[in-house]
Amino acid sequence: MTVYDVARRLPTVADLRDLCRSLAMLDAILSPDRESRYYSFDATWAEGEEMASMRNGSGDEYAVVFSSAGVCIRGFDHEAPMSPYNHDGEPWPGVIDGVPEAFKPFVEEPAFTDEDGVPVVTACLWREASDDQWHHGTIDFPSDCVDPDGTAGLFGILVDRSPEVFQRFAEDCYEVPMDLRTVSEVYALRPLNQDLVSSLNAEVTLADLAQDISEIGYPQAH
Repeated sequence: MTVYDVARRLPTVADLRDLCRSLAMLDAILSPDRESRYYSFDATWAEGEEMASMRNGSGDEYAVVFSSAGVCIRGFDHEAPMSPYNHDGEPWPGVIDGVPEAFKPFVEEPAFTDEDGVPVVTACLWREASDDQWHHGTIDFPSDCVDPDGTAGLFGILVDRSPEVFQRFAEDCYEVPMDLRTVSEVYALRPLNQDLVSSLNAEVTLADLAQDISEIGYPQAH
């Protein structure tokens, strides 16, 4: 897989945003310790901007910034052949060269660069508000690499939106059985109740999740 394949398989902006909120909510339930979570969503990341993110604790990460201009996605696989650190400290040619002006601030955002100002990126996609598809740069990928930009590991859960994918991830990561029906209900953005929360983590209460629900912008029951 490369960023070319990801662009063809990513859902619409609205569906991607819903999926990212679901992933963050599921991880918040499973992992009360924020520092150990993989998936997060900040509905008030900046003025008029939301950010979904993933960090696997081993150096791989992505950030999805939603704004009025559209959506910009940055991914970084620290072991990918296309890492800047395997290329004289520079992003691989084409990865961010074609990013529209509206998204340049995200590419240069201090949160997404290292201490030397190098963009920490192996894959980048974008979709302006008026676009009907996802875009990426024109890239000459290194040969003889199955996953040259790390997108298979980074974005697999975003391009295959079946609840079974999260079920497999959670059972492997947290080593607990996952009820697929409950995962499916969170994927459908069903407002949480205590029974649903308890079926995922019996040690967490709905009250414990109040801050997370607000931060994620997850639907609440009225």
